[in-house]
Amino acid sequence: MSSKNFGIYIHIPFCAKKCNYCDFISFENKNNMIEEYINALKKEIEEFDFSKYEVTTIYLGGGTPSYIKENYIVEILELIKNKISTNKTKWDDIEITIEVNPGTVTKEKLKAYKNIGINRLSIGLQSTNDKLLKQIGRIHNYEEFLNTYNLAKKIGFNNINVDLMIALPNQTIEDIKESLEKIVSLDPNHISVYSLIVEEETLIAQQLEEGKIELPSDDEERRMYWYVKDFLELSGYNHYEISNFSKNGKESKHNLNCWNQEEYIGFGLASHSYIDGIRFCNISNLEKYIENINNLDFNKNKIIEEKQTKEDMEKEFMMLGFRKIEGVDISKFKEKYLENPIFLYRKELDKLVKEGLIEVDLNNIKLTNKGLDLANLVFEEFV
Repeated sequence: MSSKNFGIYIHIPFCAKKCNYCDFISFENKNNMIEEYINALKKEIEEFDFSKYEVTTIYLGGGTPSYIKENYIVEILELIKNKISTNKTKWDDIEITIEVNPGTVTKEKLKAYKNIGINRLSIGLQSTNDKLLKQIGRIHNYEEFLNTYNLAKKIGFNNINVDLMIALPNQTIEDIKESLEKIVSLDPNHISVYSLIVEEETLIAQQLEEGKIELPSDDEERRMYWYVKDFLELSGYNHYEISNFSKNGKESKHNLNCWNQEEYIGFGLASHSYIDGIRFCNISNLEKYIENINNLDFNKNKIIEEKQTKEDMEKEFMMLGFRKIEGVDISKFKEKYLENPIFLYRKELDKLVKEGLIEVDLNNIKLTNKGLDLANLVFEEFV
């Protein structure tokens, strides 16, 4: 049996401080549990059988993976490296990404990351405006980001993503222009741009409710998005996914694997997995997660979210495909499901074409410019 391409996600749920907009499973006051958590995480990885998979990407997210000691990161990756050493996979061929935040990175950490084989950094900047950074609860300023970026380049990291956010409270197009000019001048390979989404029970939701802050209108948010798109495309970046821009050949393989419906396993608290048409996740109670693993009750940590039928998989392939700017690859759909999506979804596609939200050519079905603004209406047709 041939091995399948496979991604690994590792969740590190610890932070120096939780940001005002964050609703991820992460903690700012549980340093005393870091070592215990890492030990449990390693046991979970040890338990998994990698033999039928070819690992193409490893992604360490959080939380803030760069917050914990570098030896923990090294231990996790050494374990995976040993586990997959019998596979066809070459360690140097795997895209290995770690999320880092300015203010939590040292020269020693970056050197340790490089030595173990991490070859891609994703730096959480969000804005070059220090007032905005403070307002959303970031622990760093722009100068600290610059120091982190320049240090990473000096140590030899050439594949770097920078995260930016738009539609922040009090943010203007001028702020975004300034951030883009400064970031593009640094010439990173990849830039991710996310609109702020206000999640329930976050500090920013509370501030909004109390009238302490005001968000840009939906129209302003879309103007910001299009300004970013035009600016980055004119600066030589390829807009390959709704929120992602890259230099040619520097697209995030981790992202693309997700949008191409490839399989992946998540290790750690609240991490998500997709294997054999089943979506499942780990529980989000830190103490319980550790306890279950220490008792060797690995299955107690698993929550099945969805067992997909062929029809579910086909609809999801469409929905995920629309996140890519090139859209749904018709030939790949046919190859995977032995059906023509144009015929299978003729009613939905006809409606969306008439509404000006998608366009269909010989090879792809993709969002129009109007569809980019109203992508959720397209996704809804395939839920």
